[in-house]
Parts: sequence; C-alpha cells; structure tokens
Amino acid sequence: MAPTKKAIAEAHQVGDKPTAIIAKTIKGNGVSFMIGENSWHKRVYTDEEYHQAMKELGGNV
Repeated sequence: MAPTKKAIAEAHQVGDKPTAIIAKTIKGNGVSFMIGENSWHKRVYTDEEYHQAMKELGGNV
C-alpha cells in the first residue's frame, strides 16, 4: 500500500493538471477463488462466497 500512498501524494503535487496513476494489479488478489477471474467484474457473489472471501481477507462478517 505504501507505493500507492506515495503515488497519490505525488499526484496531489502536480497542481491543476489532470493526473493518472497506473497500477499493475492482480484481479481478486487475496481471495483464492477470485484470483485472475475476469467474471467477477460482472458477477454477483452468493452469501457463501461473500463469507469465504471475507474470511480469506481477514475481515469481519
């Protein structure tokens, strides 16, 4: 997360010009059944999938 925070801070310094931050990411990273699966951009998850994802991400359900 540190590189992202640094990029945002640097973008704020640009001033009134449009700024873009390009990040190379892994879709679904952190959730075993979502990693690299493009279908999650348009899919609705089930309650079971939600709970499993939150468990894998260490979130409170």
